[in-house]
Amino acid sequence: MNTDVVIVGGGPTGLMLACELRLAGVRPLVLERLPEPSGVPKANGLLGQVVRMVDRRGLYERLAGAPGPPQPNSAYFMFAAMPLNLSLLDESPLYALPATQRHIEQVLQERAADLGAEIRRGHRLVAFAQDDDAVTAEVEGPDGPYRVRARYLVGADGAHSVTRKRSGIGFPGITYDRTTSRTAHVTVPAGWIDPATGALDVPGYGPVPPFLPRRTEHGTFSYAPFPGRPPLVSTTEWDQPEPEGPMTLDELRASVRRVLGADVPFDPPAGDGPHVLRRLSGGNTRLAERFRAGRVFLVGDAAHVSASGGSGLNLALQDAVNLGWKLAAAVRDADPPGLLDSYDAERRPAARRMAMLAQAQAALTAPGSDVTELRELFAELLADPGTVARLAALTAGSDVRYDMGAADAHPLTGRFAPDLDLRTPAGAVRLAELTATARPLLIDLTEDASAARETSGWDGRVQVVAARPEDPDAVSVTALLLRPDCHVAWASSSPRPDTAELDALRAAAARWLGLPEPARHAER
Repeated sequence: MNTDVVIVGGGPTGLMLACELRLAGVRPLVLERLPEPSGVPKANGLLGQVVRMVDRRGLYERLAGAPGPPQPNSAYFMFAAMPLNLSLLDESPLYALPATQRHIEQVLQERAADLGAEIRRGHRLVAFAQDDDAVTAEVEGPDGPYRVRARYLVGADGAHSVTRKRSGIGFPGITYDRTTSRTAHVTVPAGWIDPATGALDVPGYGPVPPFLPRRTEHGTFSYAPFPGRPPLVSTTEWDQPEPEGPMTLDELRASVRRVLGADVPFDPPAGDGPHVLRRLSGGNTRLAERFRAGRVFLVGDAAHVSASGGSGLNLALQDAVNLGWKLAAAVRDADPPGLLDSYDAERRPAARRMAMLAQAQAALTAPGSDVTELRELFAELLADPGTVARLAALTAGSDVRYDMGAADAHPLTGRFAPDLDLRTPAGAVRLAELTATARPLLIDLTEDASAARETSGWDGRVQVVAARPEDPDAVSVTALLLRPDCHVAWASSSPRPDTAELDALRAAAARWLGLPEPARHAER
């Protein structure tokens, strides 16, 4: 074998997967067709569970450029250009990390290189074939064609994925061909910005809060003053003829006038900052028919795309984290039965929910008086904390719960592990500090360390931490077994777990980590 895993695509998703594989001791080779990172602006940050996930890998401060752990948004967010009042919730699940995709890619590339991943730029996958033992990739590089043989191949090569097409995996979905979106970095007169709220106050229309799109009968308008960058102004319209040639600021000004019924004076950004000027027609919401074809897997946009909702990188990076440790176990021939199949079983439903969210929001922002009336009804529903909680969890992806195969499981089983502040013999530690190595983790907060004693025979394959919670009143769990992706494989709330609970712990370790089967009661 030339390498363990070939990753096709060196964007954030492929680089995140490379990091996960290197943490597990596996050799990835990243093939990126572009010789240099693209300057085309794409994502403007990370949203939802993925923010907590990058914190769990020690990457949050590097991405955010600020010290300290992530903090949830407890003010407001958006749902279909309607305000989602997060202050109604006792605890908001929505975390946001403003950062350009270029910066995210740079941080992940540096991290992958630090870990020893091989990244080849200017190398393009042409074709591949797989047999019972490996995948042989045909690659076109700067010095000509060559072949690479690996145990597995992963397509992280975007919505037009060559990997997906060559695998024969269908990509059904919906194309929105009625919309035209325009975006530009601009400067606006300082007197138009409300110093108290940061809103753009448009005479003849009213205030437009930052990051909260406004929908009218003619389209949507948004004003996004990202930190350290010129404000981003965007419009979306329906059924408008598309001009020929590149977009201009005058074209955007005219679009704003049609959408808001008022003029907004803006100019190009000052200095050498970014000057995005982009027009996009239509959009797609699509979901691959399956995420696996033998030894070939799909992650990120190769597996799913959504026209709205801001969920792309949230889903994609979590695909990488879910798949990485499973591939590593398979490369080491240490994967329990069904582990690789669980990737599709877990991540495809999560992507399906985000596709549903995208289509629902597209329907609620479409033109028409009937949609306007539907939005009025939704505005009433959004005054209910239960509705806000459900939509916030869906948007964040925090409602995802994997099936861990255990009957009558603890409420945390299958969910992303909660944040914990712990007191260990070595001092205070956050759970996120214990998961940076991507190893399975057993947290034992029981009175007698009974959970930790069950790890005999596991040969150190699980990191075991016996601790006490910093705030016992804030913690309702006494023991947690975390998979490398930080999802809970087993949990207990008993001060002293009984025999059945401890057998369930060992069963979970066997099912997900390939560790020894549970001992029989008679052997205790």
